[in-house]
Parts: sequence; structure tokens; C-alpha cells
Amino acid sequence: MGAPQVDAETAAELVADAVAAPSMHNAQPWRFRLVPSERVLLLLADLDRAMPRSDPDNRALQIGCGAALFNLRVAAAHAGFTPVVRLLPEPAEPLLLAVVRMDAARSSQLGEDDLSRLHPAIRRRHTSRHPFGEKDIPEDVRAVLRSVAGREGAELLFPGPWHAETVLELVRDAESRDALDPEGLQDLHRWTRLGPEADIATDGVPEYAFGPRMRDGKAPLRDFAGRRAVADRGATAFEHNPHLALLSTPGDTPADWLRAGQALERVLLEATLAGLATSLTSHALESPDLRLLARDPVAGRGHVQMVLRLGYGPQGPATPRRPVRDVLDTVQSSAVHGTSGA
Repeated sequence: MGAPQVDAETAAELVADAVAAPSMHNAQPWRFRLVPSERVLLLLADLDRAMPRSDPDNRALQIGCGAALFNLRVAAAHAGFTPVVRLLPEPAEPLLLAVVRMDAARSSQLGEDDLSRLHPAIRRRHTSRHPFGEKDIPEDVRAVLRSVAGREGAELLFPGPWHAETVLELVRDAESRDALDPEGLQDLHRWTRLGPEADIATDGVPEYAFGPRMRDGKAPLRDFAGRRAVADRGATAFEHNPHLALLSTPGDTPADWLRAGQALERVLLEATLAGLATSLTSHALESPDLRLLARDPVAGRGHVQMVLRLGYGPQGPATPRRPVRDVLDTVQSSAVHGTSGA
């Protein structure tokens, strides 16, 4: 039996799930292109949404695109396809991040690695900037999250108390640097939405998703408001012993960043199905010297790509997404060699 057709309607449904992925400051730095004759969707970087001060090498941009790519894979499996992915297929076209060919579903998809089972979590997963409980995360849940990160070529480390405190100190160091260099906040201010703008935004972080100010506690959360007033926000106590996880990759190339994004989203969807709330921070990773210090102090290997905060607490609100029509177009043929081959 052949795979379902990859027409414009089907592609729009797949992309609608893909763009539910997280990205730095919810900038949504991706575009998609349908090539129906080749049963292919292309994923491209949108450099108009890059952050030159916070992310000068576009590492975070590509991690976000990798997360969208993983959602696309899950959506494709749910729709009856086997997505076949090629990362960075054309060195001469650096904006082309991935080619995804939609093959017929294989019986093996019904086994242990059935991505379609993650599909309900795509729309349930939201970044939560609210307090989590102090309840520990069971070891069997941690083991699953470590395992799924490994399937995507990444490593998920739950740091011990000393290492976790070091990471929290690095986050505080990053916050202090921002206070001393207000120009470093340009990217954040560009992507925050205050007042009436928050109600009509299609990207960025709206004020209703900032969460309360942290009156007490050690949760590694970026304050998107800064010194700007936000009505009815309030302040509260956060956890004193936040449950952190560090996502790392063996290398630190664009391909590693795309793999990190896929691993990140796979971990987040699994965590959502396990009843966990999640948030992310790359604050301490935006300065090369701080990022190096975030490594496992014992093993000292790998490159930390993201710091996750996990726990039991309220899910955050859904943040806005650009309409699919703004991120998806169609072409009749692709210049990418080999997209229609096996």
C-alpha cells in the first residue's frame, strides 16, 4: 500500500504541528517548502529571525529548527508516513537545513520507536515559567528521557547537587552581565510583546507567558520583563532545588545543533506525556566562556546545548505561532539532488 498523498492540505497539517516547537524567544526561525512531485518537505532557516547579539553563530536558531524538524517527523508518522531525513544536504545552500521525504509507513513504526505515540504531546507541551514542586522525578522517568535523547544522537545528564549549583551560578552570572551591558538585551526586547501587542502577536514571548517574578528560590528563569512594568504579574516563591538536565552533543557543528534540537523536542514530548512541566534556558550558554563551564565536571566531554528545568507544576500558556501560510510555500521541483531517490 502506498503512502498518502503529500498535497498542500496535508503539508499544511504537518507544518502546523512542526511550528509548535520551542525556539529561542519564540522567534520561530524556520520556513518550509513543499515539493509535491518529490513527496518532499524542505526545512530552511529564516535569518530575518536571527539574534546577532545573543546567538551570533546561529546555534540556538538551528536548535529551534531541529525541534521543529522533530515535530514534523512525529506529525508525519501520525499521518501514515515514514519520514526520511537528510540533514544539511547541500553545503552550497547553508539555509537549507533538512530534506524530509515522506515514504510509506513501515510496520516497524508500530514497534518500540513509534513516533506517532508522541503526537498528542505536541499541542500539550508549553514552556512553563511558573513554580514547580520539590517532588523528585522518578528514576524510571529519568531513564526514559536519557534513552530518547540518546536515540537522537545526544546525551541528557541530570547533574548532581554540586554541578547543578554551578549551572545556577552560571545563569546568575549571565544575568549580571546583562545588567552591566543593556545593549545585550536588544534581542530580548525585540522578541517580547507587552500590552495590547501581546494579544495580537504571532511570535515572540507575550507578557501573559512571562510567569510571576521570582521572590525567592533558585529556578533558572530569564526575566523577560526586566525593569519594564507588566500589569497584574505579581511575585511568588519558586523551588529551591530545581531539577535540571543538561542536553549535550559530542560535536558542536551545525549538524550537531540540528540533532540537539531533535533530541530536545523528543525529551520535551516524552516529559509532557509523563506529566512533567518543562522550561528551557540557554542564558548561560550564550557566552562561550560560561558555556564551557557548564560541562560535566567529571567527564568533561560533550558540548552543552540546552539547560532544561523539569518538575511537577502548572503547564505554561500556549504562546502565539505564525500562520502556516506565512511559513510554507510550494515549488514544483527541487534543486536538491537526490531528494526523490531511496
